[in-house]
Amino acid sequence: MTATSSPRAPLRASAASAKLQRLAALVRKETYQLFRDPSAIAIGVVIPLLLILLFGFALSLDVKNVPVAVVLERPSPEATELAAGFALSPYFASSELTSMRRAEELLLRQKVDGIIRIRSDFARQLNAASGEAQVLVYGVDANRARIIEAYAQGALAQFLARRSAEGYPPAEGGGAAVVQSRLWFNEADDSHYFLVPGLIVLIMTLIGAFLTTLVMAREWERGTLEALFVTPVRAGEIVLSKMAPYFVLGMLGLALCMFAAKFLFGVPFRGSVSILTAVSTLYLLVALAIGLLISSITRNQFVASMATLIITFLPALFLSGFLFDLHSMPTAVRILSYALPARYYVNLLQTLFLAGNIWSVILPDTAALAGMAVALLSLARAVTTKRLA
Repeated sequence: MTATSSPRAPLRASAASAKLQRLAALVRKETYQLFRDPSAIAIGVVIPLLLILLFGFALSLDVKNVPVAVVLERPSPEATELAAGFALSPYFASSELTSMRRAEELLLRQKVDGIIRIRSDFARQLNAASGEAQVLVYGVDANRARIIEAYAQGALAQFLARRSAEGYPPAEGGGAAVVQSRLWFNEADDSHYFLVPGLIVLIMTLIGAFLTTLVMAREWERGTLEALFVTPVRAGEIVLSKMAPYFVLGMLGLALCMFAAKFLFGVPFRGSVSILTAVSTLYLLVALAIGLLISSITRNQFVASMATLIITFLPALFLSGFLFDLHSMPTAVRILSYALPARYYVNLLQTLFLAGNIWSVILPDTAALAGMAVALLSLARAVTTKRLA
């Protein structure tokens, strides 16, 4: 018996070839449209560049050059040495005064953010192993006040440690122990180490969800999609063609952020590039699917842009752990954050950049993103139908 080919095989091959040709033509059309649209270029290229410069050079959560008034009520060698520690610290811009009243006036006028009061009997108390200095901080911004207070206490601790090393008795209650601290994964104690990886989330969200939503909603408004509905093009091919150019643009944004992180800001990268690419692909697919889903449901640029801003961009900024600690949020908000893909992507990025390939973090977060990608892409395909209702 000789094997004979099925008569349906050439038909299937011809249909597959026609499908690829249609898809290639649609992708080419979408690419041309992307580069001809000034708003798309602005959102996909210009805004990410501005965000990189803003977050990299202008925005910092580190407190430096804090204006403080150091009040020396009675100068002495010990008090002068302590005041010099504040003057030489990169975290403070100190001004020496002798009047507490004058320092309080500067604090009320917001000319200084804190007062370091070194009392007149400081030297005597210090020699009696009970030296104290008072720290007053302008507390309108509670977070900044806590940081300034911690820095001031650190300067005082260094002063006492130097005296202890020189053989002087420790301050009362201090004992003979010396505390040695170390920051894991961020030895430089630089906020850019986690701001720049978190910036990737914003750029991928901006390109994947926001830009895709605007472009698709505009086509629904202008009726250009109606011309596609009368062709043999299938709904799945339309979805793929809409995603392809913005997927490439999103990956270019990722490469741009990686370049900036490495060569502009010196952020270490301790993980695997292939893992980073894989998880970024998953998150970008999620963002693209959300954009297609919102635009297909609303079919209006203004409504779609507002919905995308509320559903994707703002949660990625405030509820992902990028800027604010999730453990400090109410329980209900923390539970809600588990439904946000940005939460998992931020955790993955910060882990890969600063800690490395920690599989106990990578595997569950990647699985969550993969599940969201499959569900949202399936839903986006389902709502994109060739009908005008």
